[in-house]
Amino acid sequence: PMNKSELIERMASDADISKAAAERALESFTTSVQSTLKKGGSVTLVGFGSWSVTKRAARTGRNPKTGESIKIKARKAPKFTPGKAFKDALN
Repeated sequence: PMNKSELIERMASDADISKAAAERALESFTTSVQSTLKKGGSVTLVGFGSWSVTKRAARTGRNPKTGESIKIKARKAPKFTPGKAFKDALN
């Protein structure tokens, strides 16, 4: 699997920019996506995919160690849906 530093190296090489500039660009991208999702919006990159927020309802779970029932609070979760071009590139 590719980690963050390897991604930064690849971005720098492909775009012919410094690693520092590639790191700033990656940080800006992730921060922008997070802040948009936090405000309830979505982000769409045509051909690549879309990020959105889904709501998960409260539910009862079970502690696997003790078997005890626990309540799990409702929460929001990020969701990524790949675009058609992205899916086609993988197959």
